[in-house]
Amino acid sequence: MSDTSDIKLVDAPAGLEGSGFFATAADKVLGLARANSLWPLPFATSCCGIEFMATAASHYDIARFGAERMSFSPRQADLLMVMGTISKKMGPVLRQVYLQMAEPRWVLSMGACASSGGIFDTYSVLQGIDEIIPVDVYIPGCPPRPEAVLDGFMQIQELVKTETLRRRNEPRYQKLLASYGIQ
Repeated sequence: MSDTSDIKLVDAPAGLEGSGFFATAADKVLGLARANSLWPLPFATSCCGIEFMATAASHYDIARFGAERMSFSPRQADLLMVMGTISKKMGPVLRQVYLQMAEPRWVLSMGACASSGGIFDTYSVLQGIDEIIPVDVYIPGCPPRPEAVLDGFMQIQELVKTETLRRRNEPRYQKLLASYGIQ
C-alpha cells in the first residue's frame, strides 16, 4: 500500500462551494455535453465530401472535437452536414433525412454548392439548401479547406453550448419551422 500523505488537494473553484461540489446551471452542463459529443451525418455529393474526408483523417482529425462517430442513420445523428451540389430531385430526399433526425438537430451547409448552388445556376440544381431546410452554419469555399470545416464545426459547437433547453419550444423557432412546412 502506498502512503497517502503525499496527496495534495486543490482549492475548489470560485463561486458556490462546498464539500466536493460546485454549482452551475443544468443548461450549461447539458450544452457542454451535447457540444462535445455531436454525431454528424455527412450528406456528401461532390468534391466537398473529399475535403470532409480529409478533415476526418488523421492530419486534421475532427474526432478531437467529439465527432469521431459518423452516423449514417438520421435517427442516430444530431448534426446534418450537407456537402456538395444538391439537385432538385435530391431535395425531397434531403428533407426526408432532416425530418427523420430527432430534436435537437443542427444543420451545417458546406461549400458554395450547398449554400447557394455554386457555379451551377441551372434549372436542375437547388440554389441553396436553405430553400428546403433551415441552416445553422454556412461554410464558404469551393471546396472549403479542412481548416474552414473545423471552424464551422466549432461554430456549431458554440451554438449547441449556448442554446437553452427551451429554445426549440419558443414561438420564434416554431415560426421558423412553419416557414419550411415542418411541424
